[in-house]
Amino acid sequence: MENEIVGTSNRVLEVDLGTRRYSVYTVTRDERRMYLGAKGLGLKLLYDRIAPGIDPLGPDNMIAFMPGVLMGTGAPCSGRFDAVTKSPLTGIMVTSSCGGPFGMQLKTAGWDGCIVKGRSEKPVYILIRDTGVEFLDATEFWGLDCLTAQAKMTSKKQGAVVIGPAGENGVRYANAVSGERYLGRGGLGAVMGSKNLKGIVAEGGAFKILPADQKRFDKVKRKALAWINRNQMTSVVYRKFGTPANTNLSNAAGILPVNNFSAGSHPDAYKISGEGMKAEFDTKPHTCKPCSILCGKKGTFAGKNLPVPEFETVGLLGSNIGVFDPVVITEWNRLCAEMGMDTISAGGTIAWVMEAAKRGIIESPLRFGSPEGIADALMDIAYMRGFGAEMALGSRELSRRYGGEDFAIQVKGMEMAAYDPRGSFGQGLSYAVANRGACHLSAYLVSLEVYLGLLNPMTHRAKARFTKMFESLTCCINSLQTCQFTMFAYTLEHWITKYTPKILLGFAMQNFPIIALQLLNFSIYTELWSAATGIKISDRELLKAGDRIHVLERYMNTREGISSKDDTLPAVMLQKGAAMQKAVPLGIMRKKYYTIRGYDAKGIPSPALLRKLGIMVQ
Repeated sequence: MENEIVGTSNRVLEVDLGTRRYSVYTVTRDERRMYLGAKGLGLKLLYDRIAPGIDPLGPDNMIAFMPGVLMGTGAPCSGRFDAVTKSPLTGIMVTSSCGGPFGMQLKTAGWDGCIVKGRSEKPVYILIRDTGVEFLDATEFWGLDCLTAQAKMTSKKQGAVVIGPAGENGVRYANAVSGERYLGRGGLGAVMGSKNLKGIVAEGGAFKILPADQKRFDKVKRKALAWINRNQMTSVVYRKFGTPANTNLSNAAGILPVNNFSAGSHPDAYKISGEGMKAEFDTKPHTCKPCSILCGKKGTFAGKNLPVPEFETVGLLGSNIGVFDPVVITEWNRLCAEMGMDTISAGGTIAWVMEAAKRGIIESPLRFGSPEGIADALMDIAYMRGFGAEMALGSRELSRRYGGEDFAIQVKGMEMAAYDPRGSFGQGLSYAVANRGACHLSAYLVSLEVYLGLLNPMTHRAKARFTKMFESLTCCINSLQTCQFTMFAYTLEHWITKYTPKILLGFAMQNFPIIALQLLNFSIYTELWSAATGIKISDRELLKAGDRIHVLERYMNTREGISSKDDTLPAVMLQKGAAMQKAVPLGIMRKKYYTIRGYDAKGIPSPALLRKLGIMVQ
């Protein structure tokens, strides 16, 4: 018979691979209120445990795996967990969100998180049950690809997070798999590999998760589902075509990366769009669980039923290297999935190699527009063979070694996602100041500027305020944890935004951003969190928690040396060029952003800001 957890268990495992011991940490009510859960709580726990300057691939680094407070409640799109660590790709903090089954199994085993530290002398995996942790020999699984290893390590009643050869070999952008979902960015798989940790298996089902206020929760859940099912982006665009629906939208706006971001559109883009792939490959839903948006897809490619590459993959491993064949892109996506590698960083690095070879900086057979040699290059990266061992370090390190830093399309060491900021200035600011590097998910302003047409994409006005607001709100969403796509429905289907004529709404957002942002309603998130936990907070308190989480991560990064010098964009995006006539006016936006955030001129959070948010300086 299942036991019940009402709200949260507040129990976090601390596992030491070196000593093969574990303990239990109890999350306090203040920590829960201030940092919410998932991303926020994971950052706080690591802030208290790791010192600045540690080697990301050394035994002192830690990884926190954190399901959110909504996990197990049945809230829409809530089957997600977060991981937090120090990145070997960037040298700063990185957080990553995943919709695989590991989070649910960990939560229903009675745990609100798991922190892993130390290093095992030999390959190991850990098995988590409600009764504790077992350390098991992973020698027989070492060297297996992600999906094969996962299948051999788990039963139907278990969920896992597992690495492949890329993580074992220390590829700086190696990821980890749970089900067929990935902790994609920043090299978390390499951190696991450095610890000789092949994977973590959780066996749940011992506990049923109940919201603290079931009646209120059910009411909010019904409203949330209704709004998801009537919003154009969540109920039509992504539900029908998946995230590659962004391809046609981006191509039309001239922000689709083509040939290492040297152009913003291409006549063959439709072939790798959601609409094009649905028509050709009869794509069907293949989603995180539970999901109400259904953006994930599978299709039949060359006789194989395979996951449809996400937009970031068709952008970076497709158009950005000049390839528009969905079959070969899907095959490369499969290789990256099996090896355990981030497709964004892999594609961005390959694009740099192609351009460097074109300019005569290095020798490589890889060429824009040709699929020849790409599969071999991906395997060489995963196994650190030949020049693949250098490509495994990412485009920033390659450009430092060989030159060509101005066309290494990265920020803080992380390769840029598939939106050219020269056609979306707010997205450019978001990339530059994002805590984990060139991250499109820090503040997804391209949706307001390009996809929804609510902000003028080619002006700096209002962009600092919207970046700050959506950074904080996104931190809340990733701490609840739920899908960021719910933001389309939960903010735009409220009557204030839904029934205000678009031209008036856009005018107010562009010209009176302070007033417009005060009218923005995101109360569904607050109500879901309060009903689930039983801790009442206001919308203002929720957003302040988002501020706190974002600033804590920034402060942790500044202790690693991050400052205004790092809050920049690739040089080619800061100057006008033949292909792209606009340059991102980053300086004026960044200065305004620092003022609004409470940072000094170097981008460092002020002592007054840290005190205001209750962040204790260490």
